[in-house]
Amino acid sequence: MKPSSILIVAVVAIALIFGLMFGLPQYSVWQQKMAGKARLAEATQSRQILIEQARAEKEAAILQAEAIKIMGEAAQKYPKYRKQEFIGAFGEALKAGTISQIIYVPTEANIPILEAGKQMVLPKN
Repeated sequence: MKPSSILIVAVVAIALIFGLMFGLPQYSVWQQKMAGKARLAEATQSRQILIEQARAEKEAAILQAEAIKIMGEAAQKYPKYRKQEFIGAFGEALKAGTISQIIYVPTEANIPILEAGKQMVLPKN
């Protein structure tokens, strides 16, 4: 090999070593900066998701409260509404098979008749 080519290889090797000595720490700092930005973006996105979920839950709760209010007003204005709701729920429970036994309690004016088996005998005139 010629001495000039050895000199060129040595200069290139020294330049490469100095370049790596300067470049690697700079790359490490840049890489950490990008990783930090990625974590920050992920945390920001997670926070936004939580905020949107909370807003949706709040809106659902408000709508649920309004629905309960409307149903309550309808029950007050229309007494038969509650009976219809009960009959509807009872029918759905029967269809679903969640009712295993039906017990009939005789009532008069919504008061249970305790002695349903006994009949009152009126005296004959």
